[in-house]
Amino acid sequence: MKKKIEHGALLQHNGTVTCLEFYSTAHLLSGAEDGLICIWNTKRWECLKSIKAHKGHVTSLSIHPSGKLALSVGTDKTLRTWNLVEGRSAFIKNLKQNAHIIKWSPSGEKYVTVITNKVDVYKLDTALITGTITTEKRISSLTFITDSILAIAGDDEVIRLYNCDSQKCLCEFKAHENRIKDIYSFEREGQHVIVTASSDGYIKMWNLDLNKNKDVPSLLCEVNTKARLTCLAVWFDQTSEIKENSDKAATSSQANEDEKSSIVRKKKVCWTDKNDKTAKRDRKITPEKQKLETLLQKKKKKLKSSE
Repeated sequence: MKKKIEHGALLQHNGTVTCLEFYSTAHLLSGAEDGLICIWNTKRWECLKSIKAHKGHVTSLSIHPSGKLALSVGTDKTLRTWNLVEGRSAFIKNLKQNAHIIKWSPSGEKYVTVITNKVDVYKLDTALITGTITTEKRISSLTFITDSILAIAGDDEVIRLYNCDSQKCLCEFKAHENRIKDIYSFEREGQHVIVTASSDGYIKMWNLDLNKNKDVPSLLCEVNTKARLTCLAVWFDQTSEIKENSDKAATSSQANEDEKSSIVRKKKVCWTDKNDKTAKRDRKITPEKQKLETLLQKKKKKLKSSE
């Protein structure tokens, strides 16, 4: 990204690539109109495995947080579960219609499929639908905010937050002046952020307070790309984040050292002050005391001489 150099090309597919998803920084999965799902090594951009996934087009895929499973949907009206460790099919479920989006929850305990304007919520352990969310418009994109909260963008200017368990709309707000094409969410330093892209050319970032999820998210920033946007991807600079964390740790460590040295200095000062006061008291000898000390010394000398 920094050098703006092309590192590789996905040449395994025979047709348009329809979906891409990274797992960490080492692997990339791609799906295409040829029905193939390919697993790529991102260091050398080698195709490690090519799977004939669907009889029609692959419309969407999603990787489980563990990296051991993947889900895919296609125009053959099937939902397929893949064992990525062995590179084979693990489960096939027939759908009544073609699904165009599939997504795992952050914990990997549930997943959702989108068919036109309907979101079906599945549980992993039973593979059964636990609830359905229906919107007025066709759904263009969705993202999990948490395991139980979904942000859904339809073919309009509004984003709606739904509870996956109750299927109730928590809140909705107008995000753009034109239809929203893609939506993404992430959490950083305890802050939940929603990123939206619209065909009006704007990319916006919103701050969501989960303690007040009925309130409209506040706008953090926006940029006008002056382009007709169709999709969105968010990239995190891990190097900068690591450096920032190390700088914070170094600052904290330095602050602790300064605090310790300050305590030591204070202790030394107190100790010195105390001795100084004692020394001053010792130095304050009255004339009477001096006479007594002189007499005592003379007596000691006489006793020694008599012996």
